[in-house]
Amino acid sequence: MSLKDVKFIATDMDHTLLTEASVLPPRFQDRLDALEHLGIQFGIASGRPLYTLQDIFPSYHQKLALICDNGGVISYQGQIISKTLMPTATVQEMVRVIRDETDGLPLICGIDEAIGQTKDQQYDSVYREFYHQLSYREDLSSWTGEADKVTIYLPNGDAKAVFNDVIKPRFGQNFSAAISGPVWIDIMMPGINKGNGMRAIGKQMGITTDEMMAFGDNFNDAEMLKAVKYSYLVNNFAPGMEQYASYRTGTNEEFGVVQVLDQVIAAHQAN
Repeated sequence: MSLKDVKFIATDMDHTLLTEASVLPPRFQDRLDALEHLGIQFGIASGRPLYTLQDIFPSYHQKLALICDNGGVISYQGQIISKTLMPTATVQEMVRVIRDETDGLPLICGIDEAIGQTKDQQYDSVYREFYHQLSYREDLSSWTGEADKVTIYLPNGDAKAVFNDVIKPRFGQNFSAAISGPVWIDIMMPGINKGNGMRAIGKQMGITTDEMMAFGDNFNDAEMLKAVKYSYLVNNFAPGMEQYASYRTGTNEEFGVVQVLDQVIAAHQAN
């Protein structure tokens, strides 16, 4: 393993880079500055939307590569280079299936805001942690607009069961669907995943996946980890993820991502 070959590093946010309290590692900005000085592009690959990631990195997002909504929107150094929208009729059908066949709550992930059901506003604080721009409607099945993802929030924590019993059989063949955690399922257009997001950034940069590093913890990170040469799981990874990564690092609470970033920085500085 030659860390000095790495030219692009991307990490998942929740349960990977962020602590369980959704806090960034200490002195994280210092690491971003060091990577920039060494000519290494840093990126975030998240199920979170562009506007939320811009809020989290207010002074830095124009320097980052942002793979948002699991790849539904991709921004490179402040410019959107890819946006893959879902047909309105598809969004409406998914909302009806979620509402009628699961115990989950649908969220339509618009480009500029997320839209939830009025009756689900009791979960507003949960939603807003991930979707900083949020509105509500009585009936989502008649919604029209630009959306790149439909998300399901499962307050009962049964994402795996709902995914296997309903979402994968109904939508798995024709769409990209993934479990994002015990209470979240994401559905995007076919081919939309973090791995293809990494390839899109690589094309923009003129580099290969052999020059990329990625960090993740859950199944919406699997395609990204499979795509790159330097693939890391934080040690709090979801059971079953072992097969997708070549390396391990500390948990998110141990700031495992930063542990490896420091190794990359040291390798480049010694070069």
